[in-house]
Amino acid sequence: MNYDLLIRNATLVDGTGAPPRTGGVAISGDRIELAGELNGARGRIEIDANGKVLAPGFIDVHTHDDRLLLSDPAMLPKLLQGVTTVVTGNCGISLAPSPPSAPPPLDLLDDSGTWYRFDTFDAYAAALADARPATNCVALVGHSTLRVRAMDRLDRAASAAEIAAMRAELDAALGAGATGMSAGPYYAPAAAASTEELIEVARPLAAHRGIFTIHMRNEHDGVLVSIDETLAIGRALGVPVVISHHKVAGQKSHGRSVETLAKIAAAMRAQPVALDCYPYCASSTVLIAEGVRYASRVIVTWSRSHPECSGLDLKVAAERLGLPVEQAIAALQPAGAVYFVMDEADVQRILAFGATMIGSDGLPHDPHPHPRLWGTFPRVLGHYARDLALFSLETAVHKMTGLSAARFGLADRGVIRPGAIADLVIFDAATVHDSANFEHPTRAPLGIDTVIVAGQLAVAGGKATGAREGRLITGRVRVDDPAWAG
Repeated sequence: MNYDLLIRNATLVDGTGAPPRTGGVAISGDRIELAGELNGARGRIEIDANGKVLAPGFIDVHTHDDRLLLSDPAMLPKLLQGVTTVVTGNCGISLAPSPPSAPPPLDLLDDSGTWYRFDTFDAYAAALADARPATNCVALVGHSTLRVRAMDRLDRAASAAEIAAMRAELDAALGAGATGMSAGPYYAPAAAASTEELIEVARPLAAHRGIFTIHMRNEHDGVLVSIDETLAIGRALGVPVVISHHKVAGQKSHGRSVETLAKIAAAMRAQPVALDCYPYCASSTVLIAEGVRYASRVIVTWSRSHPECSGLDLKVAAERLGLPVEQAIAALQPAGAVYFVMDEADVQRILAFGATMIGSDGLPHDPHPHPRLWGTFPRVLGHYARDLALFSLETAVHKMTGLSAARFGLADRGVIRPGAIADLVIFDAATVHDSANFEHPTRAPLGIDTVIVAGQLAVAGGKATGAREGRLITGRVRVDDPAWAG
């Protein structure tokens, strides 16, 4: 038979965690028709993988790409890593439904106000369809965004009427294609929100089979209490919860991943719980004194008042401004920063935990971003799976594909099998690695040859083709899926 696209002589790593096998795929339209033996099939376009790895396209489960999908729909930071689907709207921050103002950290998506222009999630979904981005999008609605829309002051608990307004907007967004709600009580816009408020706003998730993700209230010395809060929210709602970018931050907490992972593993036996992480010892968000207090090193990623300080260590920036560090933090506002707060042993322990998915948490609008924006997925494949042998290649791919698709309820994605959507990546397992670092954070990775989105070549020979086949995907979670089993 003749197919639209055929890939031969590949090492198939199918996203399920099964061992690699030799074979290929045949694609018609946007679906895989054959996987494994090709039995004399022919393709209008044929690719000889020459033994390189053919895997499902990677799913970045934690991004802040809400605006990038519209303002730069080529999506090169993700596409060149082999990412074919991004989950947006994390940490309580989403572009839609747009708030009337963008206090930190909402300004991480847009500090000009230009892109906060979607009064409904429907309007954002329509804009995505018009933009035709190169990657797919799974969208969450941010609780902090809803709070800014509903409340005149953020330093207090929400009233019953305000909770009802937020709940109604979430319900409408879920009906229009959003997959869940994220929360970020760590940040000022939601710090005054009680656990009960988070539960009551998120009530529509159960009816829509949505998911709840959270940048927890405390990832430092209060991390165990914050995990308890997260679990309580999931139990009250009867929905799966995802602990975003799990970490134990600050020197006093180093080593406590032993405790946190034990708590999470125990909880997984009683309720649906998931987690993701990124493969670095440094975090990145808005520049705040609280974050600086826990960090051994801080890099300024952007500053609206002093853009010349972008990329400088905070201590160097303070010297150039002629100010003590505490005063420099205020002078640089609004600003963003990279914080070196984690221990490598904790990062490896969390990465290796069987239930951990991979998310970049990259900030695409920072002038000097954290290298995770461009390097997360090849770093897991190259540095951690191949060089350190922290886990096998098939485990690394599973964490980026099949596991993520199952947990977010993405039907027919994240695996290579007949009938699945043809989102695929070809890479050289021997050479794939990240090139981005803290000094040069926007270098493209090496060793990733081909990326296919919905059956179309989006990257060929390591270069983007200009094809833009991405679409809004609505996930509907199944808590009885084996991926949730503890």
